[in-house]
Amino acid sequence: MEATMANQNPSGAIDGHSDWPELPLQAWQETYATLHMWTQIVGKIRLVLTPWTNHSWHVVLYLTAAGLTTSPIPYRSRTFQIDFDFIEHQLVIRTNDGTMQAIPLRPCPVADFYQDIFAALRTLNIEVAIRKKPNEVARPIPFDRDFEHAAYDPEYAHRCWRVLTQADRVFKTFRARYIGKCSPVHFFWGAFDLAVTRFSGRPAPEHPGGVPNLPDWVVREAYSHEVCSCGFWPGNDAVPFPAFYAYAYPEPKGFPEARVQPDYAFYSRELKEFILPYSEVRKADSPDRELLAFLQSTYEAAADLGHWDRASLERNMPGPEPTFPVS
Repeated sequence: MEATMANQNPSGAIDGHSDWPELPLQAWQETYATLHMWTQIVGKIRLVLTPWTNHSWHVVLYLTAAGLTTSPIPYRSRTFQIDFDFIEHQLVIRTNDGTMQAIPLRPCPVADFYQDIFAALRTLNIEVAIRKKPNEVARPIPFDRDFEHAAYDPEYAHRCWRVLTQADRVFKTFRARYIGKCSPVHFFWGAFDLAVTRFSGRPAPEHPGGVPNLPDWVVREAYSHEVCSCGFWPGNDAVPFPAFYAYAYPEPKGFPEARVQPDYAFYSRELKEFILPYSEVRKADSPDRELLAFLQSTYEAAADLGHWDRASLERNMPGPEPTFPVS
């Protein structure tokens, strides 16, 4: 079914901008579930070998011109990097001494992918062990025993990456408007979402935790200070379609009732987040403008209702994005 849809519509451009392809959750849900576990395996390799950074920023992946990357990972006196390539459909491990291993991305169980990647690392003389239980999923299956998730549709993996590249580009424009503490734009493999987070600079009340299969102390460290966060994810049971989201922690009084842009954005009381359906953004005359309006208006609602010191946190420059004089 997935392959048939992909062949009929290779660009994913029906009723929308070709640069913002269709990504209906139902069409690639099995591939999405498998790819989620694959990214968790790669992300956990980075996690165990990288010094801890505040808010777990040391575990994330980043967008590249072909897929996702760990960025350089230190290993003793060496460095290596793991890249998902969604153009050539392979996982590539490169070291700073010029060696590499490539694993084709193809339909195969998570357990086989797990064995393949650690065999490739051993070939490169890299010995590492990770916790095999997935994070942030309701029914975790240890990676080396997961024969349930085994789908890979290259067309939809490629589409998802293309959507992420568009979101990454717009999020970086939004991020550049802020001079307070702000995260990079990065991909969290726990929830399979691309995110960027602004901080007020003030401590936050202790987070209650309760994220599935994630230690409460990790969640509490991540939300140790007041934040307004936004991102993109392909959907889940609560929101069964790809969407942009925005939330504040702690959520200020009146935030759920705030008027945000565009008009079709809505507040989910179940998730405690504003939701902007991706399908509407891609059909807009200017998806960039539509998404930036959502990011800016939800931030302003959180910052104004939460009494952030906006004057000291924002770059006061004209125009839709920062411009700098040429020296």
